[in-house]
Amino acid sequence: QVQLVESGGGLAQAGGSLRLSCAASLGGSVTSIIMAWFRQAPGKDREFVAVTSWSGTTTYYSESVKGRFSASRENGKNTAFLQMNSLKPEDTAVYFCAAGTYFSSDYRFPEKYDFWGQGTQVTVSS
Repeated sequence: QVQLVESGGGLAQAGGSLRLSCAASLGGSVTSIIMAWFRQAPGKDREFVAVTSWSGTTTYYSESVKGRFSASRENGKNTAFLQMNSLKPEDTAVYFCAAGTYFSSDYRFPEKYDFWGQGTQVTVSS
């Protein structure tokens, strides 16, 4: 019912910036979604990064990226962005876009989200 296509990512030096995009196509009974970003480094669990409400007016971040990353949504469209500034080597991971049909207090848990993008690699060199 929801397809997510990610773009962006790649290689950056420490202190640099990258921008990820996620375009969502809705179908069936799904008419609005919240959109989140997760990341997963080798050998580690999938980690919450940020989430944006369906209107784009409410955003939450993990403590590890707060002040450096900015999540947003394009008005009226189901497209999400993750602007990553002041990148650190520990930000290296595969980044995933995720979508859910409602906002709730468990937004940090990947199990909440029904739809996932294919993932895009972000590598930060020191």
